[in-house]
Amino acid sequence: MNHRVDAPEQAIDFNNENSNTSANPTFDAVLGARLSRRGLLRGSVGTVGTAVLGGFGVTACGGSDDPIAEANPVPEAKLLGFGAVPKSLADTVVVPAGYTASVLFALGDPLAAGVAAYKNDGTDGDFNKRAGDHHDGMEWFGLGADGKRNDSATERGLLAINHEATTDEKLSSFFLHANGGTSTLPRPAAEVDKETDIHGIAVIEVATTAGKWGYVPTSALNFRLTALSAIEIAGPARGHAQLVTKYSTDGTRTRGTLNNCGTGKTPWGTFLTGEENWFGYFTRGATDDAARGNDKSVTSLKRYGRNQGAASRHGWETGGIDDKYQRWNNSKIGVSANGSDDYRNEMNGMGYIVEIDAYDKTRMAKKRTALGRFAHESAAFGKVEAGKPLSVYMGDDSRGEYIYKFVSTALWSTADANAADRMAVGDKYLDSGKLYVAKFNADGTGTWVELALTNTAISGYTTYSFADAADIAINTRLAADAVGATKMDRPEWNAVNPANGEIYFTLTNNSNRRIDPASGQYLPDAANPRAYTDMKGTSAQNGNPNGHLVRLKEGSSVSSFSWDVYLFGAESGADKALVNISALTADQDFSSPDGLVFSKATGICWIQTDDGAYTDVTNCMMLAAVPGQVGDGAKKTLSYTKADGSKLDIITPVGKAATESTLKRFLVGPKGCEITGLAETPDGKAIFVNIQHPGEGTAMANIGDATKYQSQWPANAGYGAGKRPRSATIVITKNDGGKIGT
Repeated sequence: MNHRVDAPEQAIDFNNENSNTSANPTFDAVLGARLSRRGLLRGSVGTVGTAVLGGFGVTACGGSDDPIAEANPVPEAKLLGFGAVPKSLADTVVVPAGYTASVLFALGDPLAAGVAAYKNDGTDGDFNKRAGDHHDGMEWFGLGADGKRNDSATERGLLAINHEATTDEKLSSFFLHANGGTSTLPRPAAEVDKETDIHGIAVIEVATTAGKWGYVPTSALNFRLTALSAIEIAGPARGHAQLVTKYSTDGTRTRGTLNNCGTGKTPWGTFLTGEENWFGYFTRGATDDAARGNDKSVTSLKRYGRNQGAASRHGWETGGIDDKYQRWNNSKIGVSANGSDDYRNEMNGMGYIVEIDAYDKTRMAKKRTALGRFAHESAAFGKVEAGKPLSVYMGDDSRGEYIYKFVSTALWSTADANAADRMAVGDKYLDSGKLYVAKFNADGTGTWVELALTNTAISGYTTYSFADAADIAINTRLAADAVGATKMDRPEWNAVNPANGEIYFTLTNNSNRRIDPASGQYLPDAANPRAYTDMKGTSAQNGNPNGHLVRLKEGSSVSSFSWDVYLFGAESGADKALVNISALTADQDFSSPDGLVFSKATGICWIQTDDGAYTDVTNCMMLAAVPGQVGDGAKKTLSYTKADGSKLDIITPVGKAATESTLKRFLVGPKGCEITGLAETPDGKAIFVNIQHPGEGTAMANIGDATKYQSQWPANAGYGAGKRPRSATIVITKNDGGKIGT
């Protein structure tokens, strides 16, 4: 996720899309709520027992969400054996005493021979051969001495990194351009070209020498995918009429991957990246509904956040007459019946899980349409067992959206783990299967509902007429609406606990929860039980601004599960009855959980934040947790009072309360940043974390005055030229050579 803290949220935060106008209940029971205010007690900023990031960043690598191993990891040392990092408002990265953090790979860093060092003054070019912007999810891919895949390698590997978006104000990605860029339309082609190139993914080679990590700028294994790279459409939507465009008249290809956020790693060693907030990059004409004859494509476009007359985020469509600019105009302007002479269907090519072979840049990436189309975050595999299908869990990161599961048709064969043609293995397991959406029951049980035409709720849906399985894959949200899926508080990342196979989801926040909801708002319910007022200084933030985490345990059948709320984000001084339900202390409190990764080496659950609610008290952070299991706590009753005086109770299952030995703050980032993405070496002795959009609160008017930047990181840590803040990947090691978090 990316969002500016100094501008009106609706104007700039595309994660706050609210296109779910279905009549689906937010839960099976209709429940009420009463407003509460968080306490004004604030945690103090401290520095004792912390180590501050400094020095030039040598590089890093890591491995995060690999599929579950058959055997559970056995910790060699006490988990969470570090001193908790206090909250911080400093413009630096703070980690515990005994740890070292260094910058590895920042916006603009070269990744090909002949590319000049990054000047960081807005004059740089060749961004398709440099690090992109807004580093996000990432995965580790080990390399042996021969430069080929080695899953046990700990000192050399490839790091696949998402470049989600760019820091922008008034259309322009202002840190990229010499004078902040053009803030009016039309946009110059040269500016648009820079901005499209900094989106996508990067694969870089990294290695350690004498304990120092560094990336290899001229490695032949390095490569980029951008918003213009050719990508194949795979799965049920391949060749479908809704994917026909002027670029791909047979609907089998599209250009680019966009707004890449969370990640995943397949059991056969490929990289999965989720396309999240892509809808805002497209524009539609003011009379496009009529131009389309008000057909069902209009229903689809509105459900995915593009009403007619909608402006694009950056105005890329104004860069010129070339197709690479015109593709961002999602209007029907051609005369063909099928869309082969314009880009009316272009948006249907975004919103998927994309598979990439990080070891082989010659292989074309594939969009795996069987996994559905929505605002994808990460893709986490459930327990991998021979002779059984694979399960992939996913969330749709927008207010009131849903949680999904894909189950492969093919049964897992261990021989496929090391197959030579990894993309062919992806065809086998990711192009055919069943897609499910979650319905949460108030009693702590749930149902996975299959999204298929055999379900009469879908085949008979009056809002949208589904033609076939491909139509469901392309318009997954509408199919989930049809079956009455549970609206959630922005399902972000998910991860699977290697100890027991349970699935964790971060629900980052939702400003639309209300006790007395207006149009487009939702009552609290058992899985999203809070609706309160959170004070940020003198400003009131309503809904569920602090977010929470839920976890699921699969049942005896593919369609059943049980669940509870693992943790509630809250300030430590907040009301413990309705806000700080998890009784977090000053060493544990957090807001807006986003990134989520389980370490395979230690079993630690890493929780990262992308917070706008608590940033007057602390910058964004990363916490380390040792969670238990679904049902280890007790049910709690939240008693709310509506405006009319009526009282209703919400009973929700809540996990066992955290202690200082099971939850602790590990890292706090610089000003204006989000902490996101985590990968680790297989031995757990190095982790790689992304610092996204430091200084995003800077105003474009201050681009020429570094003293007015909200942040000067990582330049103020001694990394790179210039003082403009840059998204970057850092590497963290333990000074005694031990595993991170022990």
